Amino acid sequence: MTSADNTAAAGDTIVPDTKDWTWVLERACPDCGLDTASVDTATVPVLVRANAAGWTVLLDGDPAELRRRPDPATWSALEYACHVRDVFRLFAYRLDLMLTQDGPLFPNWDQDETALAERYGEQDPAVVSAELAEAAEVIAAAFERVEGAQWDRTGLRSDGARFTVTTFAQYFIHDPLHHLYDVTGAEQALI
Repeated sequence: MTSADNTAAAGDTIVPDTKDWTWVLERACPDCGLDTASVDTATVPVLVRANAAGWTVLLDGDPAELRRRPDPATWSALEYACHVRDVFRLFAYRLDLMLTQDGPLFPNWDQDETALAERYGEQDPAVVSAELAEAAEVIAAAFERVEGAQWDRTGLRSDGARFTVTTFAQYFIHDPLHHLYDVTGAEQALI
């Protein structure tokens, strides 16, 4: 990456995000404004689809601009979109584990390692847009099928964070909404 254009290239080092974002279950996010405790889980599928539509519009832009990082330490819009696509996929997998196994331990996922290995900044925005929309529909439909006592089923991250399907949904929805805010500066309205 050259300092003149901040275009992401293979081999660029992405500054790892080492925050434990589970704090968003306890208080509103000061950046994107989302108060996850106020999210009705019945609205998560609608929020996912609306968020995916926002990414689709964004990814229809100039590929060179989509690859441009605002600064060397911040992902480009394309890199954020790839991450959101992969979050949709990962959380669909984890939700399935929670609904089909008793108290599963989620396999680790290193988002920064994935971004480098998958060369997020070099992917085709049109392909990412289609994949993101598809992944969004899968996770939205999966949350639509959750009912009754399933909302109380649990899952664990390797760091000890424990979720019910309810808190998992609330924690999950913050990620794509926050990242669209990172790129656009616009908060997504809750339904």
